[in-house]
Amino acid sequence: MNEKDGAIRDAKQLGVPKMLLLGLQHMFAMFGATILVPILVNSYFGENVLSVQVTLICAGIGTLFFHLCTKFKVPAFLGSSFAFLGGFATIAGMSEGEFATMTNAEKLACACGGIVVAGLLYLVLALVIRLVGVKKVMRFLPPVVTGPIIICIGLSLAGSAVSNASTNWLLAIIALATIIIFNIWGKGMFKIIPILMGVVVSYVAALIFNALGMTNADGSAILDFTNIAASSWVGIPAFSLCKFNISAILVMAPIALATMMEHIGDISAISATVGENFVEDPGLHRTLIGDGLATSLSALVGGPANTTYGENTGVLELSRVYDPKVIRLAALYAILLSFIPKVSAVIGSMPSAIIGGVSFMLYGMISAIGVRNVVENHVDFTKSRNLIIAGVIFVCGLGFSNGLTFTIAGTPITLTALAIAAIAGIVLNAILPGNDYHFGKPSADEHRGVDMRPNLHEDTSYKNTEE
Repeated sequence: MNEKDGAIRDAKQLGVPKMLLLGLQHMFAMFGATILVPILVNSYFGENVLSVQVTLICAGIGTLFFHLCTKFKVPAFLGSSFAFLGGFATIAGMSEGEFATMTNAEKLACACGGIVVAGLLYLVLALVIRLVGVKKVMRFLPPVVTGPIIICIGLSLAGSAVSNASTNWLLAIIALATIIIFNIWGKGMFKIIPILMGVVVSYVAALIFNALGMTNADGSAILDFTNIAASSWVGIPAFSLCKFNISAILVMAPIALATMMEHIGDISAISATVGENFVEDPGLHRTLIGDGLATSLSALVGGPANTTYGENTGVLELSRVYDPKVIRLAALYAILLSFIPKVSAVIGSMPSAIIGGVSFMLYGMISAIGVRNVVENHVDFTKSRNLIIAGVIFVCGLGFSNGLTFTIAGTPITLTALAIAAIAGIVLNAILPGNDYHFGKPSADEHRGVDMRPNLHEDTSYKNTEE
């Protein structure tokens, strides 16, 4: 029914046609970012190893599974996670030990195995939260740790963005400029799909340039339609089983530390948007279980990690329709598209320069989110402990460009720069004196978007009772 604030919590009253359109709007909101992940991953490997079709069906089924785990209460869409891109890039570049003889498909399978383990870590955190409470757990993962880690994720990918963009700077600039224009000056629906618009506009430009006989910087053709012509209109997604490799697990699993924080932030942001406290009901442990299992199931069949999407939270705010059923409609649309190989072939034909232009914004935004995480939580860098923690994380995350390889029981194990940074940050935060961080404290987490009470700024009666 309609609420007094004008929000609609039961979309049935709008009628079936409007419900279908609302679901389509949510599908468009997630589509650009979700399909961009396999495009970027394939650029790291130099061939199409991560299927767009598999990505779409895993996003759709993962979203439905998440809704099941959360008692159908949380209006969240689970799309492809960008946080694991650095891990994919690292594994694609591995060429020592057993990786020396692996094909790209086998490397991807190992990366997916690492993501399965990362997803299972969500279940561990969910269990711990259920047993001891969210506040005690979050004390070990304050913004002074998670912020710099997120910054390192974005900066570690910067070289890839420049490399792709340099193949055709004109296309890259068109893609970047389009995203900026729609993000700043876009209206209505267009404002929440700037990435999708950047891809569409720059692809149209590529079509025009290609027709005019223009080429890339190295003289190669801007577009190649061979795979599009050979693709069928209907087909089964090309699933592939993951493989478990200790080095790949150590590359991917620590990234879950960042994505779990992202999850908590997104759930609280959705809570604030719709005026419901989903951290308490159905509970943060349930949302973590849904997200973690969706991620593991996706990677198990060769798909990327899933994560709750802020793009769809923007749609909720725009439409004022808070019914989770419209999100489930978007999930069904994604599943339907996954059975159309022609769409995947068109997406796969995208020039790497466009990917580079989009990445300029995307990777920079990842780091900017980390900066915002630190700034909005008023992390006090006049304190030596905070400077030490952040400084060590930065040096580890950016300095260990080749990771750290060692051998245990005859098995070579490689810790990536991000894994080293995460471990160092968590350990230092735990052992250095002066940790005064409390999850849900009004002076911090109301700005972070992960407050226990989303409408805290309106509730002046709340007192922090943490001992």
